[in-house]
Amino acid sequence: MEAKKKIVNSQFMRRLKLLFILLFYVFANVQGQEIKSVKITAIEKIIVESNTPLIINMWATWCKPCVEELPYFQEEVKKHDGLQLLLVSLDFKEGFPKGIKKFMDKREITAPVVWLNETNADYFCPKIDSNWSGAIPATLFINNKTGYRNFVEEKISPEKLKQEIMAILK
Repeated sequence: MEAKKKIVNSQFMRRLKLLFILLFYVFANVQGQEIKSVKITAIEKIIVESNTPLIINMWATWCKPCVEELPYFQEEVKKHDGLQLLLVSLDFKEGFPKGIKKFMDKREITAPVVWLNETNADYFCPKIDSNWSGAIPATLFINNKTGYRNFVEEKISPEKLKQEIMAILK
C-alpha cells in the first residue's frame, strides 16, 4: 500500500511539474515583446545604418487606418527574407507602454515596436521625411544598398504594399 502511494505521489508531482512548465510557457508567450521608448535620433540612426531593406511604419493604437494596415505589413514582411519592419508608435504618453503592449499582444503583432518619445512634430517629422505633415499612418520604405527611398503618408492597400516591397527589394 505504501509503495502504491509513492507511485501515485510521484505521478502527481510529475504532472504538477508539467503543468507549471506549460503555464510558464503560456505566460511567457502572452507577455510578448518589450516596447521601448526612443527619441527621433535613434530612428534616424536606424535609417542611416540599415544594411537590409527596411519598412518603418508610423502608427497609433487609436488610428483606425493604422490598425487596419498592420496585418498586411506583418503578413507581407514574413514572406521576404531579409526584409525588416519597424513599427513606430506615436501613441500618447498615457498609452506607453501598457496600452501599446496590450494592443500588440491582443492582435498578435510580432514585429519590433518602439514608442517615439517626442512631442514636437515640427521637430521629428522632417527627420523622417521633409514632406511629412505629421498625419498617420505614414510609412518609409528604404534600401540603403540600392538607394531606394519612398515615403507614403496614407493608409497602404495590400496591393500597394506588395508593389513597394517589390521596389524596395530590387
